[in-house]
Amino acid sequence: MKATRFGRNAAIAVIAAGALALTACGSDNATGTTGGTQSAAAGTKVSGTLTGIGASSTGAAMDAWKAGFASANQGATVQYSPDGSGAGRKAIIDGSAQFAGSDAYLKDDELEASKAKCGPEGAINIPVYISPIAVAFNIPDVKELKLDAATVAKIFRGEIANWNDPAIAALNAGVTLPDLKVTPVNRSDDSGTTTNFTDYLAAAAPEVWTDKAAGVWPASLKGENAKGTSGVVKTVTDTPGAVTYADDSAVSGKLGTASIKVGEEFVKISADAAAKAVEAGKPVDGRASNDVAIKLDRKTTASGAYPVVLVSYHVVCTTYETKEVADLVKAFETYVVSDEGQKTAADAAKSAPLSKTLQDKAKTAIESIKAKA
Repeated sequence: MKATRFGRNAAIAVIAAGALALTACGSDNATGTTGGTQSAAAGTKVSGTLTGIGASSTGAAMDAWKAGFASANQGATVQYSPDGSGAGRKAIIDGSAQFAGSDAYLKDDELEASKAKCGPEGAINIPVYISPIAVAFNIPDVKELKLDAATVAKIFRGEIANWNDPAIAALNAGVTLPDLKVTPVNRSDDSGTTTNFTDYLAAAAPEVWTDKAAGVWPASLKGENAKGTSGVVKTVTDTPGAVTYADDSAVSGKLGTASIKVGEEFVKISADAAAKAVEAGKPVDGRASNDVAIKLDRKTTASGAYPVVLVSYHVVCTTYETKEVADLVKAFETYVVSDEGQKTAADAAKSAPLSKTLQDKAKTAIESIKAKA
């Protein structure tokens, strides 16, 4: 696939559903007609139960998407279990879920394995959610810090023992740092947030972070751990001196956060800064034209970009067993990536809406979903 830059964040506007309407599926489980101007959630009315498993980072956005979609489709229900990105990818591969939420795109071996349940083309990755990952800490009377990649890596490797360490102090002139033990807290489950965080550390601080990017935290590193986004945030909230990495939507207002050094500046965490980092990404090589997996540039020096970012995907089959299921998946995903769905997520989770370029790629991918029968 030719590598092209993804466009900037498009302005949000509520759209007329007629432009996004799906073809009526003509079955009891996903039926209806489209008439007049409707919301994207309404589109072609569908019914049935859609089951998803996966990332916990998108919890607030997923709750908003489920409510918006169900409100417009009274016979439709979306069930989602936030068991972690790894669990989600496993579920789409073994057929126990109809879509997966994952903060990491399918690896090549996972893509190959998905063909058994998802047809000869396997599963595809559709970006639905862009959010910065906060380096979040509980330091009494300190709400903001400046950190560079090497210092973050040393903190999470246990090489910095106290918050008044000279390496932290050198980056934070004028900040009173306590002689308080640093307690790193990592995810205990297979996590897309961990994948993205360790990908950043491995790329931006390779001399310190010598492990490869992975969804499972390195077993050799000591520290506290907890399951899910809510688990690590709660542990840090309850533990003075603790620090973790988590989706900013779960951290905002609860814990202190770090600005990250990019080039010669320190970039404060924000949805807009996350979107700028995604802008520097490129399509993953060797994927089908309807797969929208993005390779992020963790070493970007673009002004205002926050590179500790995750793109969360809905991983869906290219082929489903029945037309009813395929139409239900297409209806839900069309709503999620629409202007309306993206605004709903941004309002609920402070995420960055997909750019117009990514939206268009996502819509094309969704339209390619089909059924065996």
